[in-house]
Amino acid sequence: MILSGKEIENKIGTDILIEPFNQGQLNPNSYNLKLHNELLVYSQSPLDMKLPNPTEKLTIPAEGLVLEPNKLYLGRTVEYTETHNYVPMLEGRSSIGRLGLFIHVTAGFGDVGFKGYWTLEIFCVQPIRIYPEVEVCQIYYHSIEGDFENYSSGKYQANTGIQPSLLHLDFNK
Repeated sequence: MILSGKEIENKIGTDILIEPFNQGQLNPNSYNLKLHNELLVYSQSPLDMKLPNPTEKLTIPAEGLVLEPNKLYLGRTVEYTETHNYVPMLEGRSSIGRLGLFIHVTAGFGDVGFKGYWTLEIFCVQPIRIYPEVEVCQIYYHSIEGDFENYSSGKYQANTGIQPSLLHLDFNK
């Protein structure tokens, strides 16, 4: 079951935290999240799954930034979220996708107990100018059945900014 927008609002402050929360971003069954003004791009090629890959930071100015096709950009949401007793899910907004801009290309499935900013995997099929603070994606919430444990991974939990891949840590287990 997916929570309705009204139920998302009812759960704010208990099972769901969205900071800052703005009633105008609430939808019938989701909540729109905004793009922060910082991006990361990987600074070398090829990338290596077993190594930390270096990144460079870009700032999206108020007049916008043109993204290049076939390049991965990592962004983050303006909003910090916490979710308890529900599975958070993230999807790009259809209006954004119809411009050929893909937000959160993979890994839209969150974990119960996740706390932090959402890192967005951003990819475009043609040059496009983006702007800070634009509502680029939406979060929605599924109920969960059965006994569960809260997400507690040290890799991405309680992050404070954009998180590049930490897959290399899995090879050290």
